[in-house]
Amino acid sequence: MPLAGHVWALATALALPAASLAADGGSKPNVVFILVDDLGYGDIGPFGSTVNKTPHLDRMAAEGLVLRQFYVSNTNCTPSRAALMTGTFAHRIGMDGDVLFPGERRGLNPNETTIAEVMREAGYATGAFGKWHLGDQPEHLPLEHGFDEYFGIPYSNDMWPGNLRGHRHTKEPYTPLPVVRNDRVVAYVADGADQSLLAEAVTDAANDFIRRHRAEPFFLYLPHAHVHRPRYARPEIAERAGRDVNRAVVEEVDDSVGRVLDTLRALDIGERTLVIFTSDNGGAGGMSMGPLRGGKGGPKYEGHMREPTITWWPGTVPAGRTTDEIVSAVDILPSLAALVGGNPPDRRIDGENALDVLLGRPNARSPHELLFYEDAGVRRGKWKLVLGANGRFELYDLESDVGETNDLSAVHPERVNELRALLEGHAAEIAANRRPAGESETARPLITESGDLPRLRELMGVRDFEAVPERP
Repeated sequence: MPLAGHVWALATALALPAASLAADGGSKPNVVFILVDDLGYGDIGPFGSTVNKTPHLDRMAAEGLVLRQFYVSNTNCTPSRAALMTGTFAHRIGMDGDVLFPGERRGLNPNETTIAEVMREAGYATGAFGKWHLGDQPEHLPLEHGFDEYFGIPYSNDMWPGNLRGHRHTKEPYTPLPVVRNDRVVAYVADGADQSLLAEAVTDAANDFIRRHRAEPFFLYLPHAHVHRPRYARPEIAERAGRDVNRAVVEEVDDSVGRVLDTLRALDIGERTLVIFTSDNGGAGGMSMGPLRGGKGGPKYEGHMREPTITWWPGTVPAGRTTDEIVSAVDILPSLAALVGGNPPDRRIDGENALDVLLGRPNARSPHELLFYEDAGVRRGKWKLVLGANGRFELYDLESDVGETNDLSAVHPERVNELRALLEGHAAEIAANRRPAGESETARPLITESGDLPRLRELMGVRDFEAVPERP
């Protein structure tokens, strides 16, 4: 079984002809990738939530495949999304460390190959609708990374004047939060009401994209700003959720999933569309990690990087199944390339072809003998070594202790040494083969004042209303 860090040739060697996967006699399947921000492992019904009502995700799971061991590659937004988009660990491509801020010089290097570029070269229409967070300068925005269309916010929804603490580093007040269509600012997020509309706005745009491209293969990337703080709910959603805004924003994501799946069904293209649902990192405050330890940010415990994930493709993905095979977010690019017969990037990536697992094929096995939690942890089989919150390495048996409560490092020192050597070798290989992030020479915020731009709700044609904020 291959180790992580393979060269692309392995992925293409394992690829199956796209025609054999299509449900309509040979045309390439559509792909919809839905990414939630800061959703916890235990926040939806298929992963054990009894608080949040998620009927659409419940149905998606009943009609599809639940992946119990899907991992992202970082514990924060920017590096996690960079790894997903490129199939490459963020620290290999200079996108690790802190998240990106408005007007920052750094961004995803245009020389990197993204999923969207692979899909577009394979004949797909490509659209991204939601939170980008891989650079807000013109050369770093989605249209420069393989997307034909974009609508959304370029970074996190807390990077706005409503955040009275100001910029995390400079402490200066934030500039207005722009809403971007393609490469132009068309509105701004003015207040809690606009914040509460972010999921609806990008879902509207996503469904419009699906309708316009239903007769051709398309790749749709739907990265929500929900459930990232600040959290606001529209009054009707808040009332339905018992005025619990944390619950309301999760349920609004569920509504969005339902709307997208309903559109695919109504257009009679569900049986030629693969839909993948997951989150970008562990849950932030107010969210649930279920049985897992940790959450957003910090050490690489399971709750930081294991995400609630479902795949759906009627007639291809078997209904009502669950798998414990390990898949990583960096596997999405090579897996989708295998699905559509895409061309390889011209550089080293870290993902493996996990298409058999994602599609729930009989006897599918994870391509990972080793799973690296960046350079702070490694897993082999049931054993996981992780640099803990106290700054020393801890060892866990995830089969018997998924909550990582019983450190066995003192009991198995030889296993600690073995896994630590593997982790150090991985870190050394990454350090020796790093590629730079993109750098803008004239970085500045997209807008410094709102001017005559409309508020988001005005752009959407929604009347004024007062949103319900999360309780302090």
